[in-house]
Amino acid sequence: MVILDEYKMRFQEANDSAKEVIASVDVDSINKELKEIEEIVAQPDFWNDSSKNKEVFARQSALKSKLSKREKLVRQADDCETMLSIIEETEDDSLVEELVSLLDEYEETVRTVKMDLLLSGEYDKNNAIITVHAGAGGTEAQDWAQMLYRMYSRWAERHKFGTKILDWLDGDEAGVKSFSMLISGENAYGYLKSENGVHRLVRISPFDASGRRQTSFASLEVMPEIGKDVQVDIREEDIQMDVFRASGKGGQKVNKTSSAVRLTHIPTGIVVSCQVERSQFQNRETCMQMLKAKLIEIKEREHLDKIEDIKGVQMDIGWGSQIRSYVFMPYTMVKDHRTNYETGNVSAVMDGDLDGFINAYLLMKSREET
Repeated sequence: MVILDEYKMRFQEANDSAKEVIASVDVDSINKELKEIEEIVAQPDFWNDSSKNKEVFARQSALKSKLSKREKLVRQADDCETMLSIIEETEDDSLVEELVSLLDEYEETVRTVKMDLLLSGEYDKNNAIITVHAGAGGTEAQDWAQMLYRMYSRWAERHKFGTKILDWLDGDEAGVKSFSMLISGENAYGYLKSENGVHRLVRISPFDASGRRQTSFASLEVMPEIGKDVQVDIREEDIQMDVFRASGKGGQKVNKTSSAVRLTHIPTGIVVSCQVERSQFQNRETCMQMLKAKLIEIKEREHLDKIEDIKGVQMDIGWGSQIRSYVFMPYTMVKDHRTNYETGNVSAVMDGDLDGFINAYLLMKSREET
């Protein structure tokens, strides 16, 4: 006789998660918007504006994709439930292997679709640029910043995303003072925008001979990589450009020429830098794209009407401003202070297991918007 309790439990857990995601997709609203898009496309002058065409079709594709993924979840849930019923009625052991295969596929679909369906922002599908700055605390904070570099690199590997270092400033004795990296893959920005903020570490310091507990902070900024076709009006007189020799990671050209570029947007105080391209001109071009992306990200996040409305407010990298705490001692826990999602498996998190935190954040934002 086939014992189905374990498989029923697996199905129920996956199904509970799937129902939560399915409920977040407003089918009537999507179908209404798709009908409106069809009416827009049918207008005689629609094809006269190629840039508008692109936006409309991109939106249409995104809406259809949401419906398709929702339908896939419903279909796989039905398949698993049907197979469970058949095995329970027939007690046919030979069908268990097929049931396990269906459950594996269903669980994987739930994991991936759960995040994908919650991405609705204009730039969510874009690549992401993350920039990390160590907080006050010298070597301890700089080591924490490098630990975050490893964590996000591992997360990217898990999702088969590409990574590229754009800027790197070594720490005084160990770690890194700051770095910027490009993470490329579909929905990279949509996932990683949840990581924007201050990250706090509590541990026994490996740099303290007395073995005292230390608290360190690092700030993380996330922005979408934007295409060159996206227009952002930045006046040349509002930009201060500095050139310097590259340092740290970056290959053979590092430290040989003053090709690294730092741009400061004077009205807001935003600073971006790049050192990995082969020439000063290329590094400046990359910096300009990063600056445009940062201005767009702030405008969207703060719901501003114009880029000019952005004020130069600096993030406080310290107590009271953290979005997440990573506690290694006296107990092990990683907790997100926005969603209250937490886990005791610190090692897994530092190896890039961040999807639980990302899911919780996206679900929270989805509820806030409805």
